[in-house]
Parts: sequence; C-alpha cells; structure tokens
Amino acid sequence: MPDIDATGGLTTAEASRLLTEHGPNRMPLPPATPWIVRLAAQMGHLFAFLFWCAAVLAFIAGMPQLGAAIIVVVVINGLFAFAQEERAQHAAEGLRRMLPRLAHVIRDGRLRDINADELVPGDVVVLAEGDRISADMSICGVTALSVDTSTLTGESVPEHPAVGETVFAGCFVLEGEARARVTATGADTRLAGIARLTAQEPSTLTPLRRELSRMSRLIAGLATAVGVCFFGLACLVGMPATDGFLFAVGVTVAVVPEGLLPTVTLSLAMGAQRMARRHALVRHLEAVQTLGSTTFICTDKTGTLTLNQMSVVQVWTAAGSVCIDGAGYAPVAAAIRGSPESRRALAPLAMASVSCSTGRVRLVDGMWTAHGDPMEAALDAFAQRVGVDTAMMAEPSVRFPFDPRRRRMSVVVDRRVFVKGAPEAIIPLCHNTSGSSAALAQLTGCGRRVLAVAGRDLEAGEGLPATAAEGEHGLELLGLIGLEDPPRDGVEAVLHTCRSAGIRVAMITGDHPHTAEAIARDVGLMTSGRALLGHELPTDLGALGELLDRDGVVVARVEPEVKLAIARALQQRGHVVAMTGDGVNDAPALREAAIGVAMGRSGTDVAREAADVVLLNDDFTTIVSAIEQGRSTFINIRRFLTYHLTDNVAELAPFLVWALSAGHFPLAIGVLQVLALDIGTDVLPALALGAEPPGPRTLQSPPVGGRLLNRSVLTRAFGVLGPVEAVIALAAFVATFAAVGWRPGLPFPVGSVVLSASGSAFAAIVFGQMANAYVCRSSRSPAWKQPVSTNPLLMVAVGVELLLLLVMLYVPPVANLLHHAGPTVVGGAVAVCAVPAVLVADALYKRLALRRK
Repeated sequence: MPDIDATGGLTTAEASRLLTEHGPNRMPLPPATPWIVRLAAQMGHLFAFLFWCAAVLAFIAGMPQLGAAIIVVVVINGLFAFAQEERAQHAAEGLRRMLPRLAHVIRDGRLRDINADELVPGDVVVLAEGDRISADMSICGVTALSVDTSTLTGESVPEHPAVGETVFAGCFVLEGEARARVTATGADTRLAGIARLTAQEPSTLTPLRRELSRMSRLIAGLATAVGVCFFGLACLVGMPATDGFLFAVGVTVAVVPEGLLPTVTLSLAMGAQRMARRHALVRHLEAVQTLGSTTFICTDKTGTLTLNQMSVVQVWTAAGSVCIDGAGYAPVAAAIRGSPESRRALAPLAMASVSCSTGRVRLVDGMWTAHGDPMEAALDAFAQRVGVDTAMMAEPSVRFPFDPRRRRMSVVVDRRVFVKGAPEAIIPLCHNTSGSSAALAQLTGCGRRVLAVAGRDLEAGEGLPATAAEGEHGLELLGLIGLEDPPRDGVEAVLHTCRSAGIRVAMITGDHPHTAEAIARDVGLMTSGRALLGHELPTDLGALGELLDRDGVVVARVEPEVKLAIARALQQRGHVVAMTGDGVNDAPALREAAIGVAMGRSGTDVAREAADVVLLNDDFTTIVSAIEQGRSTFINIRRFLTYHLTDNVAELAPFLVWALSAGHFPLAIGVLQVLALDIGTDVLPALALGAEPPGPRTLQSPPVGGRLLNRSVLTRAFGVLGPVEAVIALAAFVATFAAVGWRPGLPFPVGSVVLSASGSAFAAIVFGQMANAYVCRSSRSPAWKQPVSTNPLLMVAVGVELLLLLVMLYVPPVANLLHHAGPTVVGGAVAVCAVPAVLVADALYKRLALRRK
C-alpha cells in the first residue's frame, strides 16, 4: 500500500490498480447451493411426497401409466416452482442493485461519491452521521465520532474510536465525523472472517409463510383422509383393491392444489416488481403481503409529505425581518426585501449557520442540487445569496455534532463559538432575546421550519471547549432562520384515499409544533386541534395507544425513544403499523414496526438496513401505492384458492356420486383425466389470476388480512361455483347416454358412447374453469362488468386452455391415454352450458352477498 496523505487520498490511477489487485469490495458469498439440490427441494415438500408415494404404489399395483402420469405432475410442478424461485431471486438481486452502497472518498484531491464496491486499501473515506462503514478503516481524523458496533459485538453501547484506532465494515456511524484510511476490503475484512465462522441462521417465518404452511398441512391432511375414506368405500362396494386404490389416488389428486406455492411466489414477485416500478423497493418478498394489512401509517413530515427542497425564505434578526425570494438551491436570490440595517445583519448570521453545517450546494449537469443534508444545503445557498463566499470560510477547529436530545450542535471557528439548532433549545442560552418569541410564533405559524443561530467569542485565556456544555453558554442570539419546504402535490388526495381504505395516518416529526400543524393543515391531515408534544406523551403504552389511535394525529418534537414507544403502543392495540424514517435514530422504530419504510434519497444507510421497504422517491403517495399492491397480492392468493378449490369440487363430484351409488353410477372422469385437468388446463389461468393488477376498489374497503381460507372463499368454492361446475359436468355425462336411449332404471350403455360421455364431462369441467377464471377476478362485480384489458395474461391463458382441451379430446394418442373421446353434439352442447351457468350463479351470489352487507 502506498503512503497516503490523509487529506489527499488516492489518485484514480492508483485506485484502479489496487482494485485490480484486491478485487471488488464485496462480502464473499456463502457457498451456493447447487441448482440440482434446489430443484430436488422443490420436488420433496409435503405435497410432492404424497404424489411420490402414490406413484410408487401405482407401479407396484401394475399401473405404469398412472405412475408415470403422477411423476409428470410432480416434475412439472417442481420445475415451475424452481423457475419461479430463481426468477424471484434474480428480481430481488436486481432491485438491490438499484440502491448501491455509496462511499464518500477523496480521490485526486477532491471529495467524490463512489460505489462502495470500488473501495480499495489506501482510500481515504469521509464518514458522517448515518453512514454504513463499508470496509475496515483506520481513523486519521475524528470529531466526536460514535459508532454502532452491534453487528459485530452484539453490544448496543456505542463506541467512540480515536485517531489510530480501527472501525470495521458492517458498523454504522451514529454521530460525528471522521476521515479514515481503508485497511482491508471484501473477504479480508473482520466481518467477512466472522461470516466464514458463522453458520447461516434459519430465517424467521413471516405471517404469510406461516399461514401458507398451516394451510398446506391442512390440505395435505384433508386430501389423505378423503383418499383413505374413498378407498374404504371402494372396498365396501366390492371393488378390487387395485381399482379402489385408483379411486383413492384420483380423489387425493383432485383435492390437492398443486400450484399453490409457485403461484404465491409468482404473485409476490410480481407485486414486488410492480412496487419497484412505483419507486418502492421491497427488501423481503413477504413484506408485499404485510403492506396490504397496514392499518396505521406513522409518517415523517420532511421529504415525505413535503418536497424536501428547502430554501430560506424569511430571516429575523434584532435589526428586523428580511424576506428572500428564490426557490431551490441556486446561490442567487430573485429579491431580498428588508431595511438596510436588517440586510446588513444577514452576512454574520449566514456565516455562523454555514460554519455549523456540512451540507453544500453543487452545480451538477447545469442544475444546483443539494449535497448532504437538504436543510444545511439551503443554508449554504442562503449565505451565497447574501454575498458570503462559503468556499473560502475557515474550517471549524472543534465540532460537537447535533444531538437529538439537546436539539442543537456547535462549532468553534477562529476562537468564536457558533451554535445552531431548535429555537427552544438555543434561545434560553442567550441574553439578547427581545422580540424573538413573537418572531418565532410568526415564522412557525406560516409553516416555516425555524432554526436559531447564536454565538460568542472565547474569552482571553479561555481554552478550546472540551465538551459542548463548556462552549454553549453566555450566547448572543444572531437570528432566526425560516425555511420553507413546500408540500408534495397529491398528498391531500392520497390522505383521503387512506381514510377510504380504513388506514389511519399520523405525522410523527421532530419539528416545532406550529410548523408541523401548519403543514398538516396544508395537506389536509389535521382539520382541528393542536399538535401533541413528544415529551408530554404518557409513558404507559396502553394510555399512549389510546391517545394516538385516531386519524390525523400530529406529534412534534419527537425523540427516538418516543417514536419507538408509539410503534409499540399502536401495535399493542392490534394495528399493523407502517413507520417511516430516514435517520440513524429512526432505526429502532423501523425495526419495531410491522413495516419499516426508509427514504431512498435522503435516508441513511442505517435506516435502509432496518427497513422492509425503501422509497426511491421519498414520496408519501408511494407508500399508499405500495399498500394497494400489497392488498392486491393478498387478494390474488385468495382468488387462486377460490379458483382451484372450485375446480376441485367439480373433479371430486364424479368420485363422490360413484361412491354414494355403490358403484352403480359410472365414473364420469378417471384419475388420468383429473391429472390432465390439474397439470394441463388448470395451471395457466391460476397463474394469470396471481398476476391480477389492483382493482379500482382495492383502497375503498378495510385492510385485508386474516386467514387465506376464509368463509367467503369456502362459500364460493364449495357452496356455489364448485357445485354448479359439478352439476353441469355430470349433466353432460348423463345427457350423452340419454341421447342414445338410456333412461333411469336401465343399465348404462357400454362401448364408444362411454368414452364420449366421459369426454363431455371433461369438456364441461374445462369450460367451467374458463368461466371460473373470470368470475374469480372480483368478489363483488359480475364477470361481464370487469374490463378484460386489465389482465391480458388471463386472455392468453384461457386461449391456451381451450387449445389444450381440443388436443386432449381430438388428438387420438392423447385421448386414448386419457380414456375419453370427443363429446357428442348433445354432450358438447350441455358442456358449453357450464360457461353461462357459472357466470350467472356467480352474479346471483354476489348480488345476494351485497344485499346482506
């Protein structure tokens, strides 16, 4: 490693050479599970085990065709599930690449932002509050640095490394600043060494995964029990054990929804992709469904409800008030209006405020943008607008970073102390406060975010302060700075949507209560009452939850502990809480909430790591869009269940009628036909339902949640749609016999008519499937009132299903394998009636259900 000046860093050429030598700064990946092992896992779960057992028994019983068909079912289903898992994994990796880790390094003598993967030993990195440390580094210069090392040590107490000490990859900067030289990257870091020694922890099951596992066990047990019962019935009516086993296997196959798990995976993956297109990055697929259950949103103000594009618009000093016209971060104001005396007081105030700031404005691609904290960048723009050359200002010799509990920070520049922070934290420390209270009330009443700036000269013989308290006393109030952050467009409409959706919204902010109230009224969040203060909230979680459990609550001057308590209190009352945050101190609340939502643009690495969802545009409306997609995903899973269970009833009915007739009524469809329905015609429409986009009424009803197999799903499948499909299939079967002269009491005909009758029943179930796919798109509207164009995949799936039906009925090798033939004219006519019968029965049920509501 070359000898590097801590202030100069590497050159681009040196960095490029070292990157080639050491490789990218990435954690070594754990040994990848071979694809063949992952594929085998998809063919070894509980459902698959049932089918493997059935296949083995079929071969033992001398029925190789059935055994082979069952194996085809398992293999095809396993291949599909494997493909969906791989697709979801690649999609998640692609989404992670959308938010690369950044590092602030000194290259070629200037500060640059680079992808943390490009860090090399010898790089000089500038660390600031909220940064994730991306490599092992030795501290070169430090100002009040506090580091969270819990990822390595498990200890929650922060450490305070000094010059010459090492900070390690994977830790977070809680506060302060430092310059550090990289000593190890990638596989050479301490974190990588620990990872190699640590076995991978099993992942915690999400509520959705637990519900799916519970339902899988339930269905598997039910299928096995029904199969055993039918085997017993077959033996009771005198059927040979081999034939009885065939019936039992057919019943088991008919009951099990083979495509459940891959369809759920596809639905979650597509939901995550759609959220990404709406600027919401989902870090865990199951978080898609949890979002749909959200009942309470605790949102920040700055950057979420507002644009986070601050500008200084009004300033108060003892000499009077000044108004500054000019939006954005350009260093030139359109106009500065105030008395000559008040305008002369602006420069000292601006210099002091910039001395306490690290955020700056930069010209990027012809546009002035904020680099660092937007509020501090606005102060830099303000200083330049009033004639201060901020590039030539002296660097602080002492810096005490912002403390959220003290609500202020301070620096020492050229033996002068400057303090910046919340007015109520600074004004009591000043001796010249006349008129400040009225000015503060006027600024906050207009919705301004207000900063107070004060200063004092160090006395002769007084040393540099060793603590903040030593410097922050006997201050002179230099002025109050009012910043404006305009509300985002569309927030008011989205808040109205939240109310329609049964979602309560509260603003949780660290701002002054008057500022918070003004913004809350502007966006329509608060219509009456006053903002609550964080330090005045009850400490008892029960009382706190009762106080906050209403829409439109605004809580100001909130500290991290209070934000965490709010999440806990609301969740104790049964709410599914989505909590937004962007700072280091927001991380505990983000982890505590059911859904932690971090800001992608302005958020810190700590907040992003703690969150389940990252907003790429920091916009409140994106949260609601993500909730809509989450609801849609959960509803899609229920759609699939309704669809598949309905078809299961139609497939099970012929076996039930045969059993109840003691074998006198012929079996309308056989085991191989059931397999053809499940693996051939049933799968694509089910997958298309899993991809159904959110409907127009998705956010016009209470949040979704609870059991996937709820009363509505079971009633529609087993009480309405399934019986209708079954009746039409059996009617088509009997009508084929009736057309050749059969009447009740006569023996059923034999020969080719039996094959045509079975083909008619098979066709009726497929036509019922087609109609069923469309009626399952909505739990409220008839199929003909739903726009077809919103889900073109369903149209394709039904078209392919019809093509498969023709192949299975009229291609001789396939038809012979399935033991059926094309339906007769009468049988086909009755089979086609399954379409209107399912559509009408569904429409009548929905109308009656709406009347009951």
